Amino acid sequence: MNAASGAWRRLRTGFLHHGDLQRPVHRCGMPPPRTCPSADPRDVRPSSVPIPKHLGITFRVRDARAAGLTPGRLAATDLNRPFWGVRTTQDFHWPRPAETTADGAALQRTLAYGPRLAPGAFFVLESAALIYGLPVPIHVDTPVHVGVYQPHRAPRGRGVRGHQVPPHLVALRNIGGLTVTSPASTWAQLGAVLSVRDLVAVGDAIVRVPRGEGGAPADPASALGTTTQLEAAIAAGRRVGIGRLREALPLIRVGSSSRPESHLRLDLMDARLPTPVLDHEVRDGVGRLLGISEIAFPGFRVAVEYEGEQHRVDKLQWNRDIEKYRAYTAAGWTVVRVTAETLYRSSRPAAALVRDALWDAGWRPGSLVRD
Repeated sequence: MNAASGAWRRLRTGFLHHGDLQRPVHRCGMPPPRTCPSADPRDVRPSSVPIPKHLGITFRVRDARAAGLTPGRLAATDLNRPFWGVRTTQDFHWPRPAETTADGAALQRTLAYGPRLAPGAFFVLESAALIYGLPVPIHVDTPVHVGVYQPHRAPRGRGVRGHQVPPHLVALRNIGGLTVTSPASTWAQLGAVLSVRDLVAVGDAIVRVPRGEGGAPADPASALGTTTQLEAAIAAGRRVGIGRLREALPLIRVGSSSRPESHLRLDLMDARLPTPVLDHEVRDGVGRLLGISEIAFPGFRVAVEYEGEQHRVDKLQWNRDIEKYRAYTAAGWTVVRVTAETLYRSSRPAAALVRDALWDAGWRPGSLVRD
């Protein structure tokens, strides 16, 4: 069971960490009571009437009414109204650590729409990508994307964007009770809205084989998809963005674990540096595992480490990094540490830092890569 499947099951059963990430709204759809012209103080008080457990923490109003809840109870401020006909309790909480606040809000809206997903409808584009945990750029106002097969009518509504989809262009999966386009179909749909660089990052995430406990290699079947499936999604038929998809496909590699790491690898390629090894196990002279590096040049003993925000704010992670880099240095490795500032905003790009480290290690343009 993947993270998305488990998340949705927890949403339906109510077993989630407490957290209220959305302001309650009045029946008019506006925050009470200052900006709602029809707000009645009697309508916006919390209620002591419990929500039946079988409804979970996100549910349809019709199901709540069938369970005996009154309109007044459904108007209380301890229930949120993300969409018409849907209520969520104040225990409704994004069940995965957020990459960004926008990511968390967008996934929360998507999961909250689950009870309204009509028979024959399915999540597509960015909404499907969020359910799988794929790294797509998200804005605060990103709508929930819902698809139907042509020629059926696509859903419409506040915060929802409907899409009519040719049946031959998508394959569907059931993720914890939610109907979602398959990872490969989702990637192909994103060709209409993403750059080549981000299509590579999403493709890398789909084919990535996550490591098991303790860094042990995992079963390749644990990947969300394969390059063969991505090829088949392109071959399914003409679609918007097919040129970008074709350009991105040969750049996708197994071993990249984040969007910045994929972007960094592409930057190194553009700089005409040697082809790196991804997800490389660094060992000392007697074979002891020192660490696993996202990008490495073993022939030159150069490791490139992308350090996201968690490396700075997580004390345990910070200490582990220090010990790992100390061991790398003792084994004769050079570590190039890259941050978001270095990768995206620095006047001296990350590729230049890596080039300098390779040069110091003996690499020259046009030389053969040492094993």
